[in-house]
Amino acid sequence: MKKIYSLMFLLFGYQSFAGDEAAIDTGATAWMLTSTTLVLLMIPGLAMFYGGLVRTKNVLGTMMHSFTAMGIMTLLWVICGYSMAFGPNILGGWFGWSPDYFLLQGIDDVITDGIPEYVFAMFQGKFAIITPAIIAGAFAERISFKGYCIFIAVWGILIYNPLCHWVWASDGYLFNLGADGAIDFAGGTVVHISAGISGLVAAIYLGARKQHPHLPMQPNNLVMTMIGVGLLWVGWFGFNAGSSIESGLSTAQALTVTQIAAAAGALAWILIEGFHQGKATALGFASGILAGLVAITPAAGVVQPMGAIALGIFSSGICYLAIMIKNKLGYDDTLDAFGIHGVGGIVGALLLVFFIRDSWMEDAAGLAGGTWGVVDQLGVQALAILIALAYAGVGTLLILFVLNKIVPLRATEEAEMKGLDSSYHGEKGYGMINPS
Repeated sequence: MKKIYSLMFLLFGYQSFAGDEAAIDTGATAWMLTSTTLVLLMIPGLAMFYGGLVRTKNVLGTMMHSFTAMGIMTLLWVICGYSMAFGPNILGGWFGWSPDYFLLQGIDDVITDGIPEYVFAMFQGKFAIITPAIIAGAFAERISFKGYCIFIAVWGILIYNPLCHWVWASDGYLFNLGADGAIDFAGGTVVHISAGISGLVAAIYLGARKQHPHLPMQPNNLVMTMIGVGLLWVGWFGFNAGSSIESGLSTAQALTVTQIAAAAGALAWILIEGFHQGKATALGFASGILAGLVAITPAAGVVQPMGAIALGIFSSGICYLAIMIKNKLGYDDTLDAFGIHGVGGIVGALLLVFFIRDSWMEDAAGLAGGTWGVVDQLGVQALAILIALAYAGVGTLLILFVLNKIVPLRATEEAEMKGLDSSYHGEKGYGMINPS
């Protein structure tokens, strides 16, 4: 993905094929259109996954977090997000900017590397949607709707866009770190680590739900959760294989390891759960799927099937342990945004170095002008993870602190006890009122 991105960004703004149909690679374009659609499918999938895990009185409010992100983040991405993420460096490389990318006004007829730039912009825009939607799982059932909407808008501009620029823009700091950059094929750092740590900070800042952990808070619909994780699994093929930005060998490699890691993670989780608790639960299987998918996301372009199996297993084991630790410490990460997305992203971004293809390491050594080994790349990956954790974590805390002075972020006690569905949306997720 990195080399393809680099080629695309070198060409963006310099090579336009207006009206030249022959310049379009229809196969690659068709796959990228499909991938964009698949990643969008992940948003209602996440809504169903999260929605089934909360209490009945909060199911619509929780699902609205994901759906509202589709509206807010899309418009912000078109207005300024794409320009901040993929425009040339400004302000010392904090983020990028290009007037041509403002409102996408300069890319109407641009074809780059065989793909309309509109397609690439829309594909990347879906990542900007799902990242804050993941964060919402950490503070589900206790955030005000207005506060959430303002928070994700500000977070997207100040946290997501700069991180995206650092990792994926050709002049980004992390893109050029070390011999061949910090490896993040499809969003382990940009999406999962940033969302996970931001969710953890927000969960602690807002405080636990009323009566947590003393009152049992059982999922309202695990059937919906299972359907949701199934949609996420399907959509993840667009998420990872689409990040090849082509329709070729690297696409097939990424798709293959995505399937394998998800399966390995799911089986590992229920085996661990079976030994530890004596039962293999549906929620555990779903959690294992996610753990495997999250871990393979940064690694999908550089590891082979054996590496995918190992990452899926390691991620499930470590995420399971992280959730056990959470329960001991007592902080209220409602739907384990940090426990699965944050921890799984760290596992994948760090451990991938032990399973990198020899060809990638050889290329990196060539770029380094000498030798480049596992320890060298491990240092690069660790530094990228620390930067993402620090920037997203501290940035989120500052955003929460300032916004809370302007718009109360925590739902009122009355709204929380009554339920977010009724309090903020005037609706119920289940049951129909008979007309009088």
